[in-house]
Amino acid sequence: MAEYEWQRIARAIEEEIRSGRIPLGGALSSITRLAETYGVADRTIRRALRDLRERGLIETLPHKGSYVVDALPPVGASEDGDSED
Repeated sequence: MAEYEWQRIARAIEEEIRSGRIPLGGALSSITRLAETYGVADRTIRRALRDLRERGLIETLPHKGSYVVDALPPVGASEDGDSED
């Protein structure tokens, strides 16, 4: 099955988190900067970030940004197999 662009971006950000390039508690770049980096619309980044939040990898604080959680869930721990949206 084809992968949506937001899924590719969420996977790339997750790899950066799990590799330590974005440390625990560390801030992600702004939505605007991520959109520029990946060459996509803000909406696509928002969807990728929502996926990462739903899987317990990041938290988003209003008017502050998105941050990696202090303790990561195991790989695949909260995936339910539903890859469509």
